[in-house]
Formats: sequence, structure tokens, C-alpha cells
Amino acid sequence: MLKEEHIKYLITNEQDVSWGIVTTTVGYQDIPPQSVYPPQKHPVRYLFSSEKGRILNEYQLVYITRGRGSFTSSHQKNSPINSGDIFLLFPGEWHTYRPDLSTGWYEYWIGFTGKDIDAKIQAGFFKRESPIIRTGFDSEIVRLFQLAVETAKQQSPGFQQMLAGIVNLLLGYSYAKFKNCTLEGSKFLAQINKAKVIMREHIFEELSGTEIAKEIGMSYSSFRRFFKQCTGFSPAQYFLELKINKSKELLTNSELNCQEIAFEMGFNTPSYFNLIFQKKTGMTPYQFRRMTQGRDIPAHPHQPTGT
Repeated sequence: MLKEEHIKYLITNEQDVSWGIVTTTVGYQDIPPQSVYPPQKHPVRYLFSSEKGRILNEYQLVYITRGRGSFTSSHQKNSPINSGDIFLLFPGEWHTYRPDLSTGWYEYWIGFTGKDIDAKIQAGFFKRESPIIRTGFDSEIVRLFQLAVETAKQQSPGFQQMLAGIVNLLLGYSYAKFKNCTLEGSKFLAQINKAKVIMREHIFEELSGTEIAKEIGMSYSSFRRFFKQCTGFSPAQYFLELKINKSKELLTNSELNCQEIAFEMGFNTPSYFNLIFQKKTGMTPYQFRRMTQGRDIPAHPHQPTGT
């Protein structure tokens, strides 16, 4: 591993700000055992005393790939940090962190601001009460941090937009890891995954949440609660989304007419299929087929196509 790289200040213009996320700093450093932390050559703008802590006016993701230490903030009591942990620093939030003297650590960081990250925080994707994410060592996360450093060093035209994409990927990885860590400790995760398989295997049938819960050996109330926690959908909503997506495939790639697809997908009537499809996609099945195939496939004689 390289010892250190600090990109202290990154140029930002009004167009960059309107993109939604701008990167302010990016870098990495190796802190050997028994070292002073932060190092004296740490960027002045970000210097802090690990005893007194600090408050930033931006977000930062910090990823520890080797060693261990501790982290404390206004909303997080003193907690251990281990290799493979990532933590999110919030603007206006007092915090402090440092490596253990006996191990030191290797850290990557990236700082950023913007309306997109503010919206993610407001939507509850990341919370001050749970800033630490136990991602484990992930070579793809390391690669993204290294790519961010190289992009910031070159500062080619559009580099802020490229960095915004990297930040979004890092946030996406972090959120996914957080969700997995939240659910992996639950004995219900395997059952939820089994339920998703059952839905896919029975995509052409009518299947109730109660039936699925019984099949996987859970009460319906527990099944519904954990399923929504895992997927963001209720079981019925998720199954309907699967059906609509399969309907799109059939409308695009098959010779079945709209009415046949409605019955194939287990909808009681073509009119109900039309209603649900339009609600989900903003167009009728007929309009979707015209868009994807450039034509309609007529219904059988005496059977309306629906519009």
C-alpha cells in the first residue's frame, strides 16, 4: 500500500453544484503503530485534536482497511473501529476518532456536500445515530477510493461529475452493506430469500402473502414485517412488481396479445390488468407494446384489446 495522498482542495463551479454532489477532499494515509494522530502534515483545513474532536461543514466517508481504533460522536457513544469498517461523518456533528496505538491503521476518506446527499439523509438512508457500517474488507470499495484519488489528481474536464458518481457508488455500497448487516443476524433472512424464490417460481399464478408465509414457516405478520424491512415492499407489492415486469417482457418479446398476457399473469380480468399496468408504468399494455414493438397484436375475434 502507498503511504499517503492528500487532495486538499478541489475546484467547484456553479454547474458542479447543480449536479447534486461536489467532492471537497479525498485521500488516504498509513498510520503506523505508536504514531501521533492525526499526523502533523494532515491538511490544515481538516486538522483536529483526537482528544477534543472537531466539527466539519461537510460529509465524509472514512474507510479503515487495516488496524483498529475507536470512534465517538454526538449521537454515537465511544465504539470500536476495526479493519473493514466505514463510518460517515455528518456536517455540524461533533466527532472524534483515532487508531489504536498498538496497531495504527490505514484509512481512506472522501469529503462531499450537495443537495443529493442532503436528500438521502432526509429520506433516512443514513442516520447520525448509526454512523458506523461494518462492511468488512472489500476490494471494490478500495478500488473506488483509489479511483477517486486519481480522478481528483488529474482534475480533467467533468472530474467533479465523475467524483459525484464515485461518491454515489460508495454510498450505495455502504447502504447495501448496512442493510445486509442488519438482516444477516436475523434467523429470518434465509426465509425471506426463500419467499422471493417462491414468488418468482409462481409468477404466473395468484399467490397470497398468507400462503407464502405458511410455505416458509412464518406467521404472516412476521413475514410481512421482515419482508418489507428487507425489500422496501410488502409481499403483495413485491409480487405485483414481479408480475408487471414479466408482463413487460411478454409485451416486448412474445406474440401473445394483451388479453392473453393478462390471463397468463394471473389477473382476473384484462380491464384490471390494464388498470394496474397503467398505474405502474404510466401507459396501457397496448401503448407499451406499440412503444417497444411498433405494433399491436390483435385479440382473438370478439375479444377487445383494451386501450
